[in-house]
Amino acid sequence: MLKRSLAVALPAVLLLATGCANQSVGESPAPSGAGAVAYPTKTLQIMAPAGAGGGWDTTARSMQKTLQDAGLLNGQSAEVRNVTGAAGTIGLAELVTSHQKDPHQLMVTGLVMVGGVVTNKSPVDLSKTTPIATLTAESEVIVVRSDSKYTTLKQLVDDVKANPTAVKWGGGSAGGTDQILVGLLAKTAGADAKTVAKQYVAYSGGGETKAALLSGDVSVAVSGTSEFADLVQSGKLRALAVSSPKGEDAGAGTPAPSIRESGYDLDLLNWRGVVAPPGLSAADRAAVLKLVDDLHKSTQWKQELTAKKWQDFYKSGDEAAAFYQAESTRIKTVLTEIGLG
Repeated sequence: MLKRSLAVALPAVLLLATGCANQSVGESPAPSGAGAVAYPTKTLQIMAPAGAGGGWDTTARSMQKTLQDAGLLNGQSAEVRNVTGAAGTIGLAELVTSHQKDPHQLMVTGLVMVGGVVTNKSPVDLSKTTPIATLTAESEVIVVRSDSKYTTLKQLVDDVKANPTAVKWGGGSAGGTDQILVGLLAKTAGADAKTVAKQYVAYSGGGETKAALLSGDVSVAVSGTSEFADLVQSGKLRALAVSSPKGEDAGAGTPAPSIRESGYDLDLLNWRGVVAPPGLSAADRAAVLKLVDDLHKSTQWKQELTAKKWQDFYKSGDEAAAFYQAESTRIKTVLTEIGLG
């Protein structure tokens, strides 16, 4: 739900420190000099703030598997638990209010949660957490049926500019990455973004979105590239554009053009990351950072990225905190402009 200057595998700031000073968004790590903290010292809890089988759940379970397989748990174990509801903001509220100062509680987050904070008017946002890292990213793709009159993104956008109600869009949850992309595209192209956003139909899952597009209930659909790859490969759908800076294969075997390459100054990646509760001591924060940095560097994590077809989108520590802040500002602005804020 971004990659305007996608720098991957950025070095983490992993300084260990003494003292119990709290570390919040934007603060610098404490000075170095203390010995490494043994961590974890009990079962590590990784919250997936959504139901089983989705992107956050898959990320949490991939983290769990990698930490165990790579032997990074200091002789302890890791468990994944699901807390569902309101685009992840119910889990977010629990992390912030019930687990303060506990380095053994981590939560997977992402672009969808940033939008969910706005659309659900959540009193708690990511600034209340301790940002640890961004982990992965996935491009979005804009698709139509193979018999659609649209063969290029420009044809579609020209129609939308001339008549904002001309196209009915389908995708995931309201305020999520898919709708954010529709709103950003309309805004970037100079169309009536609020009216275009009203033509968006939110579905609870990729299967429903696929069915709606194939049946003609919607004329254009948006989701992660992996969601529609099978139907693009089979020839039932046509990929008009992807949301990464450069074109990439969306299932047809040849690169689909990017939105930017199609003439619109826009990139958007559905990123996912991990945060900890507020109030961690400097030493605890450094220990969590080191654990996640070691996870990212492991061979097992690289294998997970390949198997899941995820893009490596690693930023940690203060860099992750700055990214979270920038994304929160950006997405809140966009959702407000299209009438969802």
